[in-house]
Amino acid sequence: MSKAQIIEGVWDMSYDGDPNIVEVYVSALRRKLDAPFGTRSIVTVRGAGYRLVAERG
Repeated sequence: MSKAQIIEGVWDMSYDGDPNIVEVYVSALRRKLDAPFGTRSIVTVRGAGYRLVAERG
């Protein structure tokens, strides 16, 4: 998902703040979801946005 898609889905289309807020929240999610378990479930796709990765096990 792109930053714009995330902003539109989480806030709304009229959001007029800094789009880097997405990076702030993704970073917080990574600290809470990935760091404690040594996983990478949120991956940055350069030039496109973010994607979720399913753990195989």
